[in-house]
Amino acid sequence: MSGPIEAIIPKKGSMPEPKTGPLQDEVSEKEIGAVRIRRSKAAKARKRFAIDTLQGLLIPAIVLIVWQLAGSAGLLSPEFLPTPLAIAETFVRLAGTGELFHHLGVSIVRAAEGFAIGGAAGLLLGLAAGLFRKVQYVLDPSLQVLRLVPHLAIAPLIILWFGFGEESKVVIILTGAFFPLYINTFMGIRNVDNKLFEVARVLRFGSWRRITRLVLPAAAPDLLLGVRLSLGVAWIGLVVAELIGSTAGVGFLINQAKQDSDTEVIFVGIAIFAVVGKLIDSLVKRLERKLLRWRDSYRG
Repeated sequence: MSGPIEAIIPKKGSMPEPKTGPLQDEVSEKEIGAVRIRRSKAAKARKRFAIDTLQGLLIPAIVLIVWQLAGSAGLLSPEFLPTPLAIAETFVRLAGTGELFHHLGVSIVRAAEGFAIGGAAGLLLGLAAGLFRKVQYVLDPSLQVLRLVPHLAIAPLIILWFGFGEESKVVIILTGAFFPLYINTFMGIRNVDNKLFEVARVLRFGSWRRITRLVLPAAAPDLLLGVRLSLGVAWIGLVVAELIGSTAGVGFLINQAKQDSDTEVIFVGIAIFAVVGKLIDSLVKRLERKLLRWRDSYRG
């Protein structure tokens, strides 16, 4: 009996032998050369990434070393500026109890909800204002006025309207996430080269194909920049929302530590905000590199 593997393996003599010759050998050599070039480029890219990463870590490493040495020498007060090792020990303690990951999870969910709602609204209204001048004349002046109102100015009003529950925190975050994506979407569409529209007329593209095949790809760098800025502002808005009033989240952890005069926990919360924010920004940058690889002028 023969199994499924044997059934799909051709028997000897059932298939013609591949022809060989100078042309096939030349093609094989070209394929091998192309593979080697790709591998060489990938190795160079990994090496460049490692070097760039080490260079980026140089200044933080020097600061941490000097900070630790000054604290160990008694030049810094542990109540006001604890050493990096003391902060790391506090981080390990909070992570071991699970308290830290609980608050971090709550914060990430809040930021994601606010960004999803605010970013989607900003994208849709930015598309509408960019594609239709009448929509711009109606919407843009009012939105530009609202954009200049700081988070801290409207946060008490939002809490008054929505209370101290999750709704108020999500609203504070989405109000910040809305404007970067709206502005960059609007400007990206308006900065599209007019020659592309001439090409669309020559090719007899309809409105939908003109938008999807020409306008949106040309505006993609600004759209992705808007996503990146919107995520950053949403993360900052999360801090504002949680510091004003919350019962969970990294901002709540910092606020509670402030009341207890626990400086080490405050530094742990600040470090988490910084590291997670940087990771989010780096992920969007990688997305930019992949989606904009087709642009000759893009350098990521």
